[in-house]
Amino acid sequence: MIALLLRDIRLAVRAGGGFGLALAFFLIVTTLVPFGVGPQNATLALIAPGILWLGALLACLLSLDRIFATDFEDGSLDLLATAPIPLEGVVAIKALAHWLTTGLPLTLVAPFLGVLLNLPGPGYYWITLTLAFGTPALSMIGAFGAALTVGLKRGGLLMSILVLPLYVPTLIFGAETVRRGTEGLATGTPLALLGGITLGAVALLPFAAAAALRVNLR
Repeated sequence: MIALLLRDIRLAVRAGGGFGLALAFFLIVTTLVPFGVGPQNATLALIAPGILWLGALLACLLSLDRIFATDFEDGSLDLLATAPIPLEGVVAIKALAHWLTTGLPLTLVAPFLGVLLNLPGPGYYWITLTLAFGTPALSMIGAFGAALTVGLKRGGLLMSILVLPLYVPTLIFGAETVRRGTEGLATGTPLALLGGITLGAVALLPFAAAAALRVNLR
C-alpha cells in the first residue's frame, strides 16, 4: 500500500494535474477577487474566509477525475481490484495521495494568499486549521464521486454535479469557523462539525467508493 501511495504521488507530481494546477487555480482566484470586489480593505476582510475556502474547494475539484481515470484507462484498476489489497484500502490510499498532492499544498499556501484578501490577523491560524481539518473530507468525497463516474465518457462534468452538493457542508462549517475565529467568537461547534464530517467521510466513503468501483468494473 505504501508503494501504491508513492506511485500515485509521483504520477500526480509528474503530470502536474494535482499539485501545479490546483495551486495555480487557487492563486488566480485569490488574485482576481480583489479586482472584482474592489480595493476596500473592510470588504475584503469580510469575505476573505469564504473566498479562501471556496477557492480551495474548487481547486480540489479540478484534479478529482485523475484519481481513478488513468488506472482505468491502462488496466491498472482491474489489477488492483484483484490484488490481495482490499479495494477499500486502495480507495483510501488514492484519496490520501490526492490530499497530499492537492489538499496539503493548498492548506500550506492559504495563509500567504490570505494577505491578498486582507485576512485579519487571527484568520491565518484559523484558515490553516480548518483547511487541515476539512480538505481530507474533500479528497475522500471526491474519490467517491470519481469511483461513481469512472469509465464514463465526459464523466468529469457528472462527477462535479454529484460531488459539489456533498462539499457544501464542509464549505459552510469551514468558512464559518474562520469567520468566528477572526471575530473572537466561539468556534467549538462549527469546528466539531467540520471534524465530524471529515471523520465520517474517511470512515464510510471508502466502502461506498469500493462498491461503486466493483459495479463499474463488471
